[in-house]
Amino acid sequence: MAKALVTGASGFIGARLVRNLVERGEDVKCFVRPTASRAALKGLPVEIVVGDITIEHTVYRALAGCDRVYHVAAAYKMWDPNPATIMEPAIRGTREVLNAIKRRGSHIERVVVTSSVAAIGASAAAEPMDESFKWNLADSEIYIVAKRRAEELALSMSDELPIVVVNPCGVFGPGDARPTPSGGLIVKYLNWKGPIPFPVSAGGISVVDVDDVCQGHIGAMTKGRIGERYILGGENLSFTRVVEAMSSITGLRGPGKPAGKGLAELVGRGMELWARLTGNEPEVTYKLSRDFYDTFMWASSGKAEAELGYKHRPARKTLARAIRWYLDRGYVDPSVATEIRYDDLPGPDPAPSLPHERTAVFREG
Repeated sequence: MAKALVTGASGFIGARLVRNLVERGEDVKCFVRPTASRAALKGLPVEIVVGDITIEHTVYRALAGCDRVYHVAAAYKMWDPNPATIMEPAIRGTREVLNAIKRRGSHIERVVVTSSVAAIGASAAAEPMDESFKWNLADSEIYIVAKRRAEELALSMSDELPIVVVNPCGVFGPGDARPTPSGGLIVKYLNWKGPIPFPVSAGGISVVDVDDVCQGHIGAMTKGRIGERYILGGENLSFTRVVEAMSSITGLRGPGKPAGKGLAELVGRGMELWARLTGNEPEVTYKLSRDFYDTFMWASSGKAEAELGYKHRPARKTLARAIRWYLDRGYVDPSVATEIRYDDLPGPDPAPSLPHERTAVFREG
């Protein structure tokens, strides 16, 4: 029976992709780091292999019996005092995964590499970008540069390997346990206290549901053209409208008036300095404020819709699913949670009743 290897299978998109594949009846092998939590994979009938994407032979061994690969693994954090912790998994990790696939040869029928809309760019105009947009973030935060370089590396090898790249936009939804920087914005909103209105920036994002992104990955695997990239976006909203939607769903405060960009950049510098002193990750950095405060990461999924059959749900449904998941799992202060009224929220995301996982551990030597 054919089997798919998913790297980064314990992460937000990776774990939801595994779930989507299992629900399709597919056989899945999950590649995870030794220290990674497997909570999101609990109960799924999958094989788990332990290794490191930056160590080629652990990937090579994991590929045994597989004919498809979803390379999802990445360090999803915008800033680190040691940039190599973000850049290394992106560049070296992608290189070693693809080198391992080359060693496996013709056994691998297709490789889908997860990039990001950040590798497409950001626009000063409130108009959707497509795959032909000229990238303009070469001096941006390290995560963004890393995603672009990893994508370029993958596409440069598409004449040797059957590689398709997907570029998800702002991904939200059930299962974002850490949470990611995107989901963290919702958690912060839900827990916001005090008389000051919740402030937003002047730009916007494309809001997409994690399960729609997973279906886009599957479409890329089955229908994507080798050497091409596909934006997997959703509804394009200003940040003000995002907060308005969350306010409508929860009954909590609406958006405040955006502060000036100069103040946002100053706050970013201050948070970076504080992060260096405390070891915590800053909520915003100078470069993020500079590059995204008044720009739009709006995107068109027209190519994916036409070629992959890609579809996405409305942003309100996506945000509602994410909010419900965080509320049900205790991410919200009880004193705030009791104030929330539910409007247009779907039911809890059920965990499937499935057989136990199988585990294989690969060690060096």
